[in-house]
Amino acid sequence: MTADTLDDAPIETAAIVFDHTPPGPVLDIVVPVFNEELDLGRCVQQLAEYLNTQMPYSARITIADNASTDATLQIACRLAAAIDDGRRVRVAHLDAKGRGRALKAMWQDSDARVVAYMDVDLSTDLNALLPLVAPLVSGHSDLAIGSRLTRSSRVVRGPKREFISRGYNLLLRTTMGASFSDAQCGFKAIRSDVARRLLPMVDDTGWFFDTEMLVIAQRAGLRIAEVPVDWVDDPASKVDIVKTATEDVKGCWRVGRALASGRLPVSDLRDSFGRNEPGPQVTGVPRGMVGQLARFCVVGVASTIAYAVLYLALHSIVGAQTANFLSLLITAVFNTAANRAFTFRVRGRDNAAKHHLQGIAIFVFGWGLTAGSLLVLHIWAPETSKNVELFVLVVANLAATILRFLGFRWVFGASHRTVKEVSA
Repeated sequence: MTADTLDDAPIETAAIVFDHTPPGPVLDIVVPVFNEELDLGRCVQQLAEYLNTQMPYSARITIADNASTDATLQIACRLAAAIDDGRRVRVAHLDAKGRGRALKAMWQDSDARVVAYMDVDLSTDLNALLPLVAPLVSGHSDLAIGSRLTRSSRVVRGPKREFISRGYNLLLRTTMGASFSDAQCGFKAIRSDVARRLLPMVDDTGWFFDTEMLVIAQRAGLRIAEVPVDWVDDPASKVDIVKTATEDVKGCWRVGRALASGRLPVSDLRDSFGRNEPGPQVTGVPRGMVGQLARFCVVGVASTIAYAVLYLALHSIVGAQTANFLSLLITAVFNTAANRAFTFRVRGRDNAAKHHLQGIAIFVFGWGLTAGSLLVLHIWAPETSKNVELFVLVVANLAATILRFLGFRWVFGASHRTVKEVSA
């Protein structure tokens, strides 16, 4: 190519685009509110002061108005304008109520690395905020929750709320296998990348949102950090304890059924996070046995009550031995199904018929033990009452329970092993 042709050649240029959009903050704190015109100003100003003086990360406050009918939204807008130019405090309005709805919308839409929330009454001392978010910023944990139920927490509240809170968390531990200690403390945080993948699986839009999120997160193998908090009960709280407790129990039932039926694809979520490693091992105890024992006991108590009711109802109709046999057989069918899905987490219809046949075999052993005990009782005391008979049968059933648990553990453990071998 000559010099003349070089002069005539087109000149290619590369476009350089300068993005002046400021990066999102490290932390985005959502404060969901509904008709909080009296407390909102104090809360936001106190939180903003803490973030300015104590928080080493860039942070933003998001006031999420849940369809307030008072002056809450107007006050929120004035606060945003007065505290900053809109980058440190932002306001969002939702047309429908529900704390869970607000958190889900704000968290999934946030451009921050970590999203959190706290109640507007600031019942939780703000000194716990940095310990809450630090494990998430570092990448050590996926979620973090404030806990009022650890030994180092300092809590001021009435005995009624204390009893309800501890009872609810005991319910979660026994029925859901929850390992976290406090599901309902209004002080939580989550990494944004985790939230965007986890929250689409959470259906609740109200107070049960926290529990559902934590249960699914635990099943997905996510790491949940717990931070002890100092917490003072707000006597003016608008939470309806009875209604909230009722909705929580309904939520537990719904999520439990979804997990048992496989409608919640937690295994897929676990795979997407790469969390397939087993949990910590308790020295001297086979893996998973602690949680299985707790769930087995729940099923056992329910089965024993059902057995007692059936036995007393059938005794006068068919006699002691037949009533014992029928009551054991009926409860054995439901006991096997419940332990299969709930205690040992075996999902789907694969091998279901085989499992029930093995359950019947375990039932035959229990029936033999109880029938023998009843026979010995009648030989020793022929005129005994049916209440004494029932007592002896319950004791015999309890003796058979240990071997039943070991039998079920072998049956359903073999099912899990088969699934793993096929997958491999």
